[in-house]
Amino acid sequence: MVMISTKTLYNAVLKTEQIYDTHKFQSLPQPSGSYPYRLNLDVPADSKKLIFQMVGDTGGLNTAGARQQVVKQMAAQYTNAATKHDEPSFLYHLGDIVYHYGEAEQYEGQFLGPFEYYPGPIYAIAGNHDSDINPESETHYDSLEAFYTTFCNTCPKTIYFGQHIQRKSQVQPNVYWTMQTPLATIIGLYTNVPKYGCIKKDQKNWFIKELQHAAKYSTDKAIILCLHHAPYSADLNHGSSLVMIDFLETAFATAGVKPDVVFSGYVHNYQRFSKQYSDGKTVPFIVAGAGGFEDLHSLANPNDPAYDTKSSALDQVQLENYCDNKQGFLKIEIEKNPFNFSIKGSYYTIPDLDKDSPEELQQASLFDSFRIDLTGR
Repeated sequence: MVMISTKTLYNAVLKTEQIYDTHKFQSLPQPSGSYPYRLNLDVPADSKKLIFQMVGDTGGLNTAGARQQVVKQMAAQYTNAATKHDEPSFLYHLGDIVYHYGEAEQYEGQFLGPFEYYPGPIYAIAGNHDSDINPESETHYDSLEAFYTTFCNTCPKTIYFGQHIQRKSQVQPNVYWTMQTPLATIIGLYTNVPKYGCIKKDQKNWFIKELQHAAKYSTDKAIILCLHHAPYSADLNHGSSLVMIDFLETAFATAGVKPDVVFSGYVHNYQRFSKQYSDGKTVPFIVAGAGGFEDLHSLANPNDPAYDTKSSALDQVQLENYCDNKQGFLKIEIEKNPFNFSIKGSYYTIPDLDKDSPEELQQASLFDSFRIDLTGR
């Protein structure tokens, strides 16, 4: 990786020739729960702190070493926590759990086995690879069939394609859904298969209503948005998604509500952007898609004519920090007391696999941290 100041060169880009493959859109399965698809997290209602982890794009056929290091280092934050209150409550997966198609036979090797000893609950939104269908498969299956079996059951059950695995199915109510916690409302969108994502009217209407509902409790709860396709990116593989930017900005304007932070995966690196809105609110947009997939995405040279940096869609968007040469994950801490209400994010990179260094001595390194101050609102 060539180190160049983010202030002088790198920033969000749009590919000048964007691919609009909306024909790849896959129909959504029926919800497993009832509208408006909310799930209450089982934590004490008087909690003053909420800690959880986030990671995206852990799947892959050739990623065992990197993926296992990511899982190991996330699990270590449980075992090394000073007190029970300092343990993460759950892991929120930002999608692309398996590659390259969402086949049930891929879940044991890419997710159920590698994450078997992760000590906490795992929730997820689906990525494009989790949703796609292998055209060469001899067995018919529906889009998200295995994802639903794993994450969207009506009660915890043994997963039939991982029967010797102890982890049971999760109980999310839909492929797009809202997690309700005492300190945060976490809205998860489903962005489907096309290269730059695709969200249709029913989900858009639901999302606008969920933003408005979350705003009623924003004095006490942060509003967090998660989606797989990254709206803003400076990478050379995907670049930013004009489809997702337009969708979010229209929804924010219609709802009259913006989230406090937006998380995504899809791009295989770490990037932290800030977007300054005309009303004075600054929203961080964070990409955390370096969860183990073998190919990391480098940043694009914005002077390359293949990329557009002048689009009005990228106005007031600033790249604050990035890491495009290491795998990693996020730890999020939300704290509220009479003097402080804030979201703290910490991005950790995993150590390089070094044969000469004992595995037990290898630890994740803090690469970046940020704080979102919600005090007084």
